[in-house]
Amino acid sequence: MVAIRNSQFANQNPQAGLVNAAAIIAAGNIASRVLGLAREMVIAYLFGATGLVSVFRVAATIIQTLYDFLVGGMVSAALVPVFSDYATRREELWRVASLVFNTLAIFLALAVLVLEIFAPQLVWLLGSGYDVELQRAAVEMLRGVLPAVFFLGMSGVVTGLLYSLKRFTFPAFTTAAYNAGIVLVALALAPIFGITSLIVGILVGSAAQVLLQLPALRDLRYHFAIDFSHPALGRILKLYAPVVAGLSISVVSVVMDRNLASHTGAQSLAWMQNATVLVQLPLGLVATAISFAILPELSSQYSVSSIQTTEHGTLNTEHFQSTLAFGIKLVLLLILPATIGLFVLAHPIVALVFERGAFTPNDTSATARALQFYLLGLPFAAMDQPLVFAFYARKNTLLPNLVQFVAVAIYLVVALALMRPLGFIGLVIANSAMLTAHALVMLALTRAHLGGLGGQGVLTLTLKALVASSVMGVVVFFVAQVFDVRVWQVGGAILAGGAVYLALLWLLRVHEAARLWDIVLARLRR
Repeated sequence: MVAIRNSQFANQNPQAGLVNAAAIIAAGNIASRVLGLAREMVIAYLFGATGLVSVFRVAATIIQTLYDFLVGGMVSAALVPVFSDYATRREELWRVASLVFNTLAIFLALAVLVLEIFAPQLVWLLGSGYDVELQRAAVEMLRGVLPAVFFLGMSGVVTGLLYSLKRFTFPAFTTAAYNAGIVLVALALAPIFGITSLIVGILVGSAAQVLLQLPALRDLRYHFAIDFSHPALGRILKLYAPVVAGLSISVVSVVMDRNLASHTGAQSLAWMQNATVLVQLPLGLVATAISFAILPELSSQYSVSSIQTTEHGTLNTEHFQSTLAFGIKLVLLLILPATIGLFVLAHPIVALVFERGAFTPNDTSATARALQFYLLGLPFAAMDQPLVFAFYARKNTLLPNLVQFVAVAIYLVVALALMRPLGFIGLVIANSAMLTAHALVMLALTRAHLGGLGGQGVLTLTLKALVASSVMGVVVFFVAQVFDVRVWQVGGAILAGGAVYLALLWLLRVHEAARLWDIVLARLRR
């Protein structure tokens, strides 16, 4: 049996499979990010960057934080690894999945009811600096949007199940459905309900996430049963417990960030959120897509290595390290030029995307400043994701979440030191410092516990990509000065910069870029 599995594994091309999976996820991310930009553009156009928009951000942040805390972290840390173990035993997989669905549905329903009661306290925690009227509006928004947590939670479990089966297409487009719901409902109902239309849009979008994925589970044999003694539930809880601890610290950091922002001005959070959307665009398209693509492969490779350890007494991590290194190199190859390009074009991009309707030139300047300081932490945040997922694949959820304690402590120190002299920009710098610290510690832990990435050419590629990206940034800056019209200014600079970057990768003989191109061409031919 072991010989058969090893033979099958040897015949696979994990790099091609990784790129193919990442391409599907990236396509979904492109759709979701485009619609996410459309969502933010609609919000900026209809409602500007006012205090009311800031407290809407508070309500939306609570929903997202609750989802991350209750389900989101469970998908990558526990659901995919555990479901993957049952992937070859479909009947048992369906039973385990049904138990998870049923258990989580009960828990989420109870959580929503409790949180409805304590909505005022939640709003105060994240927005004590807002006046009474704005806090009252935030409480009404939060109570209206809390049921979305239930739908988001159910969607997360379906996503974890489909990823474990390596069915990436439907889960890849869930966020696109979510954003589309908000955009369409806001445009349709804003003239009638005002900013409350955004709340209705979140509810519609979260329900659409579940409905979109159901066709991919057409072969699911659902079991209406609850069995808290099933070993799979115990393993999920065991893997998720350290994640809960780490997410608890993340929740604390979000609470601090939002609360401190409320004391730097009513508009600060709206500006920070607009900048965050632009940072999340490359992060989602590159780091998240590649990380989720390598997670099932890393989990499978670790399972094979564990079997080999039982047979031969040594753990062979060669394939595991190679896959992880290839994923990180892809991330760096794509994220470094995106970071430098966004930094140079920060003001014209923000103006092109947001400056219309109720969004003023002053809002553009403030958002662009925030964007540039957020970008300082982007490469580290992008590299951090596959490192964390590598630990999750080996069913080690403790260490990555212990690192969160250190990162949040750094955030707090930097934020308190810089908030008074720099206002909300101090909070942005603190966020970048937190992301940087987390990635650097994870690199050290990767060396200590996973054998590191030495001998895989990661450092060489990083230096080459950094040189090519820096030259590209200079070209982008000068090309942007040629045009007066924003769309030409941004478009012309991106086209010229992209051409220069690709040419430099060829001159510097970056083999990973050629490998990526070959895999993409092979997929297109098929």
